[in-house]
Amino acid sequence: MTKQNDEKKTLVLTGASRGIGHATVKRFSEEGWRVITCSRHAFPKDCPWPAGEEDHLQINLSDQNSISSGIAELLERLDGQPLHALVNNAAISPKTPSGGRMDSKATPIEDWHEVFQVNFFAPIMLARGLADALKQGRGTIVNVTSIAGSKVHNFAGTAYATSKAALSALTREMANDFGSMGVRVNAIAPGEIKTDMISADTEKVVLPDIPMHRLGTTKEVADSIYFLCSNEASYVNGAELHINGGQHV
Repeated sequence: MTKQNDEKKTLVLTGASRGIGHATVKRFSEEGWRVITCSRHAFPKDCPWPAGEEDHLQINLSDQNSISSGIAELLERLDGQPLHALVNNAAISPKTPSGGRMDSKATPIEDWHEVFQVNFFAPIMLARGLADALKQGRGTIVNVTSIAGSKVHNFAGTAYATSKAALSALTREMANDFGSMGVRVNAIAPGEIKTDMISADTEKVVLPDIPMHRLGTTKEVADSIYFLCSNEASYVNGAELHINGGQHV
């Protein structure tokens, strides 16, 4: 594959353990990027990435103190070198005890706080804390929103959906605020993506609403994230890319 240039680029990625995050690690690693992953869990021993454990940071995104400490450690690991991309992929979506959707009437207020901390406040805290390194690398921020942020979803809970709608609005504001630093900020809004979390029954329910009549793949999402972080998207700023087979129309 063709590398963008001879400089080894660095990505900081949250939510890398499965699905879209796992595919994103693979995509950027194939292009020769250093990928620093952030998760509340320790690095899994069976993960195939050779530098994974060395470039993994345990951060609890639901805890602001943990994020602040994590930012300090990330800067230490960068050791004055530029950061070329920050991808805010981590998110939580609480369910009822039976696994059902939690609506606005039933979601406990403490769940609202935790969802917004992980899905909304953590991305802006990381972006602000890593701003100088991103400026140095003329880097890119990609926020992972969701189709649930723009329409009521059959399965995504209200707190998750509204946090993603807020993150979409924040992306526009950040694009305006960070643009003068040479840092671009965009979002991707995945629809129904085929992961271990999508059951066969769920697939049957959602397929009629998708004009392309299929689920997306994690590779398609990862490719879109990579495009937004590449030189080919050098004038794309403040955009939200819908990756849902036309489900949003």
